[in-house]
Amino acid sequence: MSESKAYLNASPTGITTLDNLIMESYLVPTLVVLAIVGCLVPSVFSTWRHAQIARKIGCEEPPHYPSQHPFGISTLLETLDAAREKRLPQLAERRISFLSRRHNRYVSTFRMCQAGRENLFTADPKNIQSMLATQFKDFGLGEMRRNVADPLIGHGIFTTDGESWSRSRSLLRPQFTRDRMSNLDREERHVHNALRAIPMRSDGWSSAVDIQAIFFRLTLDSATEFLFGKSCYSQISATQEEAGQASDDTFLYGFDRCMWYLAERLRFERLYWVIYNQEFRKCIDIVHAFVDQYVHSALMQAKQQEEKAQGIEKVSSQYIFLEALTSTIKDPVRLRDESLNVLLAGRDTTASLLSWTVLLLARHPHIFARMRSDILDQFGTYDQPRSMDFASLKSCQYLQHFLNETLRLYPVVPFNRRCAMKDTTLPRGGGKDGTSPVYIRKGRTIMYSTYVLHRRKDIWGEDAEIFNPDRWVGRKVTWEYIPFNGGPRTCIGQQFALMRSSYVLVRLLQRFDKIEDVHSEREIRYGVSLTSCPADPVTVRLHQAETGV
Repeated sequence: MSESKAYLNASPTGITTLDNLIMESYLVPTLVVLAIVGCLVPSVFSTWRHAQIARKIGCEEPPHYPSQHPFGISTLLETLDAAREKRLPQLAERRISFLSRRHNRYVSTFRMCQAGRENLFTADPKNIQSMLATQFKDFGLGEMRRNVADPLIGHGIFTTDGESWSRSRSLLRPQFTRDRMSNLDREERHVHNALRAIPMRSDGWSSAVDIQAIFFRLTLDSATEFLFGKSCYSQISATQEEAGQASDDTFLYGFDRCMWYLAERLRFERLYWVIYNQEFRKCIDIVHAFVDQYVHSALMQAKQQEEKAQGIEKVSSQYIFLEALTSTIKDPVRLRDESLNVLLAGRDTTASLLSWTVLLLARHPHIFARMRSDILDQFGTYDQPRSMDFASLKSCQYLQHFLNETLRLYPVVPFNRRCAMKDTTLPRGGGKDGTSPVYIRKGRTIMYSTYVLHRRKDIWGEDAEIFNPDRWVGRKVTWEYIPFNGGPRTCIGQQFALMRSSYVLVRLLQRFDKIEDVHSEREIRYGVSLTSCPADPVTVRLHQAETGV
């Protein structure tokens, strides 16, 4: 017998090695195919079943935004490019314009695949109302948002659903009563520090200054004192020439970078876990260490008070958020999570709003002059101010119209999302004319854009993109205007942010009688993380008013 025949017949079972090789060459691909089929069949059947249900209840699919590559890679790249160019809100408008031309009607709701996940996008007020209010229990934040944000802010009011959210909401709501938010004497210290940070020249004009940076430090100082009873005084540190400011700057940098990373993780959808590098982890550690020192101090103080005064309620001359929380929460991680949730919202939203307002005042000098006149009439001059409180700030109508219009065109949260907690529907967007309901499977994500909604010409008129505070005279709005969301999850800090912003603007316009935008020719771009602020520094020059004027 030849060597080759001996080799082929070497199998003890009587089956040649050649036969084994032939069988394996067929068996492996066959098993792979069977595995794929085993996964696809249930998926195909589930899709067919849901399609049958949707058809039975009169639902139709909305238009589909095309992707040039499988799994929505091109739409992800498109999103990342727009974010890098600081034009992310305009991308949503461009997508709507593209689909509207293709379908010969205004398309406000469409499907889109991004990073392997097909989501729904809407700027329809009826759909938004359904998600946030009338069908509130059908929609939640979803597991992905919790996974995205968990490394930084853990479990709190902005990441949880159901009973966990209800507990956080019930816990935090009493902390935002009007009386507890109205300590404007405390706010005045931080406003005074902010105004001192504006470098003045001998001719009465300031040097060119990035007032946005000043606002972000102002709101951090104010928020840390409200939350922790002790401000970090980042404004003072930033204006000192000593090297002692490094720790506060480190926190500021770490916090801002964390916001950027969270936004990137959201854009990557189910691939969020890719965005978790060494810098992100380091910034998380910096932020946690910053808050943990306040939590530790509050817990130690609470323990000492319990030991000193059994059952005697302590009456504090100054309300402190974290101190109030320690009466019901003792877990330091939970205290850190809840504090960070509020710090994120309280610091960034107010600073972003103030940055937009000053940019717009600098670009609309007639509005600046009119608002300053109203402020002086109602609240007096910088050196001789009249008393201010929640009610008086709210009653300054032109100031409130100005804030409303700023939030309409430049909402601090231009995008948001919800996840279907069960199989459900949305009332509009499907079919050729967009009037049919849309079937929503459990687990599907729906993104909605406040930015697009607030600029719809069919709602706000042909001048929708023109900044005009007078459009608010006598205007009543419902779901076409949602700068602070709506329904049960309406931002509990809404009045807190508006009152603080109003107070800062009043003091700013009492102090200065003119303002100039150093880069008035520059296109407005958007720095979008979890909130939206001007992408470029808000560089202005301010003229100090004469004493008593």
